[in-house]
Amino acid sequence: MTNIYKDILKAKSENTKLLAILLDPDKVVLENLSILISKINLSPASHIFIGGSQVENNILDELIVKIKQNCNLPIVLFPGNPSQISNKADAILFLSLISGRNSDFLIEHQVKAVPILKQTQLEIISTGYILIESGNETAVERVSKTKPLDRNNLDLALATAQAGEMLGNKLIYLEAGSGAKQVVPLEMIAIVSQNIEIPVLVGGGIVALQGIQNAYHAGADLVIIGTAFEKDNSFFDK
Repeated sequence: MTNIYKDILKAKSENTKLLAILLDPDKVVLENLSILISKINLSPASHIFIGGSQVENNILDELIVKIKQNCNLPIVLFPGNPSQISNKADAILFLSLISGRNSDFLIEHQVKAVPILKQTQLEIISTGYILIESGNETAVERVSKTKPLDRNNLDLALATAQAGEMLGNKLIYLEAGSGAKQVVPLEMIAIVSQNIEIPVLVGGGIVALQGIQNAYHAGADLVIIGTAFEKDNSFFDK
């Protein structure tokens, strides 16, 4: 058991809520990075996640190095595929899209990632990734070619999360998707968090501070903010 995951478990045991800012390398302008980092340093963020459904540029290593020069937050990779692995980061969410039935995202990408990961010192955190219907087709849905779970089927969401826990996942990530019209239902966050022992991460579609608080009150242990912060670096100034 390594440091970042231990810290997440400790926060959960103490009911301390965590916040990650998700940066998509394709949407980061390196020339403006100093301003972005200063905003992150002034925010309540506890982690920085880096990744995207599709990353086309090659700035991942450089981006992480530059962030680390001016920010002490742990950097966790949130990869859409094995090409998004960097040994400059601190950890990686080793994702399995357990809500879908596309073998590429259940196990194939993970198998291809193993030889790369074996050459790094990254902390590997097994994560059950569950895509939830959000009112529009998200990038995750398009790239993974999987359908999200029905947002009204709480029993299926819970059973999927519990299956992930039984398979040995260390985290469960309930995801509405980048730019989602609707967030993960609070009732779904509540029923999942109350019936599994591992930490619950929630992201997608949260556009206001109240949305973060709502997710926390429902039982989320860590909330991820991406698009809202991308569009407005002063998000937390409000």
